[in-house]
Amino acid sequence: MGKFIITKRTNGEYQFNLEASNGRVILTSEGYTAKASCHKGIESVKTNAPTDTRYDRKAAKNDSFYFNLKAANGEIIGTSQMYSTAETRDNGIESVKENSPNASVEDETI
Repeated sequence: MGKFIITKRTNGEYQFNLEASNGRVILTSEGYTAKASCHKGIESVKTNAPTDTRYDRKAAKNDSFYFNLKAANGEIIGTSQMYSTAETRDNGIESVKENSPNASVEDETI
């Protein structure tokens, strides 16, 4: 089972990473000024992750691949790491779908 880890950036903003059961980061959030907003972002991932149309599959200029997970309103909730192929990117999407709904939350800012 995956887990969300809340951390604090050097600029004071909160962010979360979703880690797969193997410990690899598969999704990173934007920065949030309030920890409560960060928790809402996690809930949004859990809600939207199972829906395939919420994933925006992208190719970077350097021939890497990544995806954004979007909420129903089109806002980006999280961005993946870079992948070497479209197939591994799509495996990353499946990992988010599988790991996020029941993922635990660890707050490393306490």
